[in-house]
Amino acid sequence: MTLLFTVILVALVFEYINGFHDTANSIATVVSTKVLTPRMAVLLAATTNLVGALAGNAVAKTVSSGLVDSAFVSSATIICALLGGIIWNLITWWFGLPSSSSHALVGGLCGATLASANGNWSALIWSRVKDGPWYKNDGLLYKVVIPMVSSPLAGFLLGLAIMSLLYFLLRSWRPHTVNTVFGKAQLVSAGYMGFAHGSNDAQKTMGIIALALVAAMKDGTLHDVPDWLSFLRHPMTTGAGGKEGIAAWIKVICALTMAAGTAAGGWRIIKTMGHKMVKLQPVNGFAAESAGATVLMVAAHYGMPVSTTHAITTSIMGVGCAKRFSALKLGVVERILWAWVLTLPLTAGLGYLIRRLTM
Repeated sequence: MTLLFTVILVALVFEYINGFHDTANSIATVVSTKVLTPRMAVLLAATTNLVGALAGNAVAKTVSSGLVDSAFVSSATIICALLGGIIWNLITWWFGLPSSSSHALVGGLCGATLASANGNWSALIWSRVKDGPWYKNDGLLYKVVIPMVSSPLAGFLLGLAIMSLLYFLLRSWRPHTVNTVFGKAQLVSAGYMGFAHGSNDAQKTMGIIALALVAAMKDGTLHDVPDWLSFLRHPMTTGAGGKEGIAAWIKVICALTMAAGTAAGGWRIIKTMGHKMVKLQPVNGFAAESAGATVLMVAAHYGMPVSTTHAITTSIMGVGCAKRFSALKLGVVERILWAWVLTLPLTAGLGYLIRRLTM
């Protein structure tokens, strides 16, 4: 039981770190355009993250049952997976690199599960198609690998398209009018970005906690749990139409933890995203946030635990390229791309190594 509570605690620590690590994703643009002060932007992000985290559970279900075989998962496996993700998040936070908390978590989970399975690759669900009235592609290939490539590309193209359209529509507007109108409009787009961030990122830790509780039920850890802790036996719920979902108590605790982490702020990454990649005006911030949030909402609908960082960063790149390609500072972009390429394999390696050392 102590180990199970340790799992939940470490998962919430990851959620908290995810909150301040990814705060920049939802508020970097609105701070850099000076539409909001950092303090007000953090408050907006924390509030919208909280609301978004409570909406839906498709991503949480993917993490809890669609990536690895729960037969090879124990409480120790999940702790090692989370430690791998936490270590990588702190390293990239220290260097101000907007890497993916999502891929850090998935990489750590895959590596630790593979170690628990003694190198049995069948422990990882690479791809499968679920039966039913609608075909549903599941597994790492469809939920992680393909979206890892397609979501940044979608963010870039959507950011480029929205900004190009705005340049065309606003070509006769005075600069002062554009800044005034989009200074207000960016409050809406920043809130939309915060909501989308919560709807995708917070749910990953919900899925991890649900997975840990399912594993604990299988190994008998929860058989003798006292009555006042009986809610631990019910990490999943069944709603209308027999649809399975994540228990409300898991949703609430994860949502509040991410909101608290968001309120702590992530100023190093905000500096990289909001100032170093491309100079932003309110209209640029509106376009980038709208594009990034839309990518996240579509991904959340299909249960894809994609990277908020990838979506908003490539959206900013697309917005910058709508004006001129030279607006991008390619040296910073290169550092970010290297962090993306290394996240999955390094966190998988960390998760695998930590689990092997504790076996």
